[in-house]
Amino acid sequence: MGERLIDAQFMKCPMPVLRAAKALRDMAPGDKLRVLATDPTALGDFRDFCKSSGHALVGSSEIKGVYSFTIRRKPAA
Repeated sequence: MGERLIDAQFMKCPMPVLRAAKALRDMAPGDKLRVLATDPTALGDFRDFCKSSGHALVGSSEIKGVYSFTIRRKPAA
């Protein structure tokens, strides 16, 4: 299983989620994606995105205004 990083700092909503959605389409089931963002609305956006898409938000944190989200791609259907 791999892990990919997307640096979406200083991008406004919905760009971090859109970049994550695009990256997840090209990843294998179970792979992890880590996204860095500075938009404070990103936490709610990623929670909603994962809930509606079936991917798992396995972690989130914030350090000095930089939010980090770890998403596991959903299993194959």
